[in-house]
Amino acid sequence: MSADTGEVTLHIDAGVATVVFDRPQARNAMTWGMYEQLAAINRQLSTERSVRVAVFRGAGGQAFVAGTDIEQFATFKTGEDGVNYERQIEAGIELLCQLPMPTVAVVEGWCVGGGLAIATACDFRLATPSAKFGVPIAKTLGNCLAIANVARLRAAFGHQRVKRMLMLAEFIEGDEALACGFLHAVEAPETIDNAAASLTQRLSALAPVTQRVSKAALERLATHDLADAEDLIRAAYGSDDFHEGVAAFMAKRPPVWSGQ
Repeated sequence: MSADTGEVTLHIDAGVATVVFDRPQARNAMTWGMYEQLAAINRQLSTERSVRVAVFRGAGGQAFVAGTDIEQFATFKTGEDGVNYERQIEAGIELLCQLPMPTVAVVEGWCVGGGLAIATACDFRLATPSAKFGVPIAKTLGNCLAIANVARLRAAFGHQRVKRMLMLAEFIEGDEALACGFLHAVEAPETIDNAAASLTQRLSALAPVTQRVSKAALERLATHDLADAEDLIRAAYGSDDFHEGVAAFMAKRPPVWSGQ
């Protein structure tokens, strides 16, 4: 795969799987191909009984994942394209949530949009002080998230912080993310690898069945009884504002919202 389209790689060593989002020149923004690779890796990990912990991180030290590559939305024509996209993203996130082993996200720098959904789907998160967490779609694209991903964000950050992310396009920084419990720890860039290794060792030493059923129980609680929200997705992705957001990004200009 070319450097422009990026790749997601998997390395397994001594019971620890390391998954790397590798497109640093674009802050690891996800392409369709990268999402497909991530789904394939998660399917493989679901059957890897030798793996005790899986670690997810971005390449380059500047970002975990800076969302989905916005240029890919230029082909969207109707709200149904948005529904199909959000279904695909949610299916991939669900694969990650259903992994039987504990998962750890190591976040250096930007963790945005789809990247935040991936990090939130992990069981534990470590971050550097430069980390920023957000979904600034009210400023950029004018689209929305699938309701299951909203539910996971709410469970992790709290109702009002998610409103700030989605409606005010605010970013949550590392100290606040630590204080609200979203982060396990904040570590300096030079110590975060050691902190991740220490956390994986702790997780690897504990009862895997307890870990598996506990994380499954928490996922069920976070996403149980979700309302049907595909009408909201169609409204967002079918709007003039969404197409304006994509066009403005491609033209490198601020979007002009019409509310239509």
